[in-house]
Amino acid sequence: MKQEPSRRFEAAQSAFGRLKLTLKVKLRWYSWRFMVRSRTAIKRAFDLVAASILLILTSPIFLILALFIRRDGGPIFFKQIRIGLLGTEFRMYKFRSMRIDAEAQLDALLAQNEKGEGITFKMENDPRVTAVGKFIRRCSLDELPQLINVIKGEMSLVGPRPPVPREVALYTQSDRWRLYIKPGITCLWQVGERDGNFLEIGNRNEIDFAEQVGLDVRYIENRSIWRDFWILIKTIPALLFGK
Repeated sequence: MKQEPSRRFEAAQSAFGRLKLTLKVKLRWYSWRFMVRSRTAIKRAFDLVAASILLILTSPIFLILALFIRRDGGPIFFKQIRIGLLGTEFRMYKFRSMRIDAEAQLDALLAQNEKGEGITFKMENDPRVTAVGKFIRRCSLDELPQLINVIKGEMSLVGPRPPVPREVALYTQSDRWRLYIKPGITCLWQVGERDGNFLEIGNRNEIDFAEQVGLDVRYIENRSIWRDFWILIKTIPALLFGK
């Protein structure tokens, strides 16, 4: 039976009571820290093993895409500064799907942004996208090089998508909860899981920024290694059916 607050206060007045209270607080603190660190270590081990296996299995795709992108002219990979864990900057890798001067043209295209809130950018027929780029974007194959970011420890397989600095500058305080954990290659809104149903796969293009943040926070509060595994499994049909 739990002690009433007044009795606990009285018990803490003696030397033995203070020692007992101190030990109880420290035990709870170290138990919590051990749980958090263990979960982080398990997730990192899962990411490292799974990303390494995926990188080996997809290496033929890497080679084929590299040849096609190279024929189009310019570098194979596109490297962009993104914001990761607790606001840390890192260089994220993608297969290049746009023209070389794509970043320079962005300011001129922001007025045509289809995302009403203006934080993230989306354009149905972006003139900067190359012919090869349209295909690899439709299948999300341009994201494959991010397995390298996962192995380097900058990203996780599952987590909120990493924003660019321009987007973070527009974040509210509550939006910044997305930066509480490492960013990921896939996440809840990437597979269209809006209602929390186990088998749910929806259209990510229908999810606005505010809902993306809400889903990312839901993931952060309920994340587990089994949850990550299931989101990864659901990512496959989401990509195959063009969700």
